[in-house]
Amino acid sequence: MSPCVLLLLFLVAALRPCAALVRLRSNSFSFTFLDAPARFGPRVGGDGICGSLRTAEPVDACEPIKDRGGRRGAGRKAFVMIARGNCSFEGKVRAAQKAGFDAAVVYDDEEKASLYSMVGDSEGVHIPAIFISKMAGETLKKFARGEDDECCINSSMDETAGTVLVMSFVSLVVIISVLAAFLFARNCRLLRHGVDNHPPYLKKHVVEKLQCSAYSGPCSSEDIFPEACAICLEDYNNGDMIRHLPCKHEFHKTCIDSWLTKWGTFCPICKLEVRSSE
Repeated sequence: MSPCVLLLLFLVAALRPCAALVRLRSNSFSFTFLDAPARFGPRVGGDGICGSLRTAEPVDACEPIKDRGGRRGAGRKAFVMIARGNCSFEGKVRAAQKAGFDAAVVYDDEEKASLYSMVGDSEGVHIPAIFISKMAGETLKKFARGEDDECCINSSMDETAGTVLVMSFVSLVVIISVLAAFLFARNCRLLRHGVDNHPPYLKKHVVEKLQCSAYSGPCSSEDIFPEACAICLEDYNNGDMIRHLPCKHEFHKTCIDSWLTKWGTFCPICKLEVRSSE
């Protein structure tokens, strides 16, 4: 699998949290909030479930909570609001199940930017559970009346058209960004290597036009600093063929010819371009 595909899958997974909606409704108002389904126990499926809503007693459900009470039967479901903290999420959900509730709604006890996906052991847990923010929990507690079907939890498997559109747009942006980065890097590499119809070396016939002469050492034997080729670092000997560049620097003919035809188009000493004199 290519790095581009892996990056795309990672971003899609990161931008697509496992979330659904919880809604409180009545004749005069309606509130809708995001929720995070628990990673244990059954998930809400189909068109979701609706039921009455009441607050747990005690509110953190860390001890056995008061029975749901009221009428039971087909179509009459009851949800319980539980505050986060003091015991595990799994313990809260099991307490709600033991008290006869059909779903547990756990709300945060702190103001935070993101929702938690509650974790626990699914064995023996038969009711769904969701986690909501502190603000959502306080609103639901304030306006819940314990009436039938006043609170609905939507299935986390249902995606709205808006969500699909957003994810499609994000995927398109990621693909375009990766392609643009690849093309930009490729163009920069080509430019660095001189792909502008100017190769990074000189042709042999151009090098042969440069001045060349046989080396003749100084007449004085007192010269203790013999001249040397800056490429091979070997001293010049009488009769050695020397190539002279336009910048007045000189080298062994074989050394500079190899340099100019294989490695560079400039003087190894002063970096002056030799091609400019063509």
